[in-house]
Amino acid sequence: MTYIANRWKNYTLVDAGNGEKLEIWGDVLLRRPDPTAIWPINPQESRWKEADAVYQRSSTGGGHWEYKRKLPEDWTITYDDLSFKVAPTGFKHTGLFPEQAVNWDWMKEKIQSRQSENIRILNLFAYTGAATMACAMAGASEVVHVDASKGMVQWAKENMSLNGLNDRHIRFIVDDCVKFCQREKRRGRTYHGILMDPPSYGRGPSGEMWKFEKEIVSLLSCAISLLDENALFLLVNSYTAGFSPIVLDNLMQMALEGSKLSGVVETGDIALPLASRKMLLPCGILGRWSPQ
Repeated sequence: MTYIANRWKNYTLVDAGNGEKLEIWGDVLLRRPDPTAIWPINPQESRWKEADAVYQRSSTGGGHWEYKRKLPEDWTITYDDLSFKVAPTGFKHTGLFPEQAVNWDWMKEKIQSRQSENIRILNLFAYTGAATMACAMAGASEVVHVDASKGMVQWAKENMSLNGLNDRHIRFIVDDCVKFCQREKRRGRTYHGILMDPPSYGRGPSGEMWKFEKEIVSLLSCAISLLDENALFLLVNSYTAGFSPIVLDNLMQMALEGSKLSGVVETGDIALPLASRKMLLPCGILGRWSPQ
């Protein structure tokens, strides 16, 4: 199945091709690399030449933004009742993955279906906290936000303030996600919803190495052991190249086999629609477990 993030009002994927994508973030037009867009650009789309900023890759790795006009250091865009800080970073990202809106919608629906209960959510590899804010806004009584980067956690705190959620019980933790899960298991803690967006490669705050294919099995097992008997969901998101939804389905089904949880696993591709033509840009894969 393909899950399409098509409900945005002030974000637009204008076009993609030749290894790049052209996007409108609020009123800012950005052009940046996307290795999955190997087809030609739309020759009728003139806005490719009108980008306010273009990310230029370096031959030695990384890259930089080339600004065609002066932009604010950061700005805000909205999705439904959520607000997010956006800023071009030195590693081509903007602090937000708009395709993740399909997951925000799904988690919010699950949380709102149990409004009378105290819902605890764990967000692993939580980045700038878009999903954290979505869960808190939906009514979760506690959201635990774990990421190894102090800078990303600080960005998430700014998103919390943007959304007026300072009075909600959101715990921000700078830690290695695997070690944190292991400690929570020893403490006997449980959560009603767990989401994770593990990177292909990464390092924890103390230099811990992470490699998706080596660590995902043990992380999934530990995460499932933290799910409450009345759990709402487990969500796994991945941008790791070379892994299909079938691989993720196999991993999740096997990890759930030894648990007491029953329910349904759904997997598929995530995509954004191109505004300039009837095409989709693939944006990773997801796997979802829920009791029904």
